[in-house]
Amino acid sequence: MKDSYALNADLSEKAQKSAFLLYIFLAAVFVGSLITCNLIANKFIEIDLGFKTVVISAGVLPYPITFLITDVLSEVYGRKRTNHVVIAGFIVSLFVLFILWLGHIFPAIDGSPVTDDAYNQVFKNSDRVILSSMTAYLTAQLVDVRLFHFWKRLTKGKHLWLRNNASTLVSQIVDTTLVVGIIFYDRESVGTIVGYIGDGWMFKASAALIDTAFIYLIMYGIRRVFKLKVGQEIHL
Repeated sequence: MKDSYALNADLSEKAQKSAFLLYIFLAAVFVGSLITCNLIANKFIEIDLGFKTVVISAGVLPYPITFLITDVLSEVYGRKRTNHVVIAGFIVSLFVLFILWLGHIFPAIDGSPVTDDAYNQVFKNSDRVILSSMTAYLTAQLVDVRLFHFWKRLTKGKHLWLRNNASTLVSQIVDTTLVVGIIFYDRESVGTIVGYIGDGWMFKASAALIDTAFIYLIMYGIRRVFKLKVGQEIHL
């Protein structure tokens, strides 16, 4: 079902093919960023934000890219197509979890550059990390897409900065609380968990505010190429 506020762009056959290729490209970057988040999530680092030094998982670093892309997809292709990409990312994450499990059950041969101990040290927590990440990811991304279109409908397609930030800031609270809570609920104190949640959300919120400039730049380019008006969507 198309949103009543969204105008369907009338594209030529050539432009429609280009729009489809762009959709595939954005979906690929989204899934790649998501998988990278999960694979490097076991390493924790410090980031100086200028006003505060936060402790976050390295997996958080590429995560803002996923929210930027879902906002671009929502703006250009609509809610239905964006949800397709979100669900595809969930399915691919399950597949990666299965492959990591396969790598674990087969013992390393003598002389293997990566030993069983090294493999397990890096990926021993991957099942829990990925399962928690998938739960948080699916919930937060669907919340992000729904809120983005709520604000888009309310503002009749105007004020991109509002829906970009409002949807991301709220959904990031959901994401960070779920993923940190599931990973550390029986391993760290409540105070430490709350601290990790606060640091993770602060980093993501800062990234969301910064990416406002990027989404305007990206949307300017897309609208210029496909001759879209504000509020118009491409329905593939």
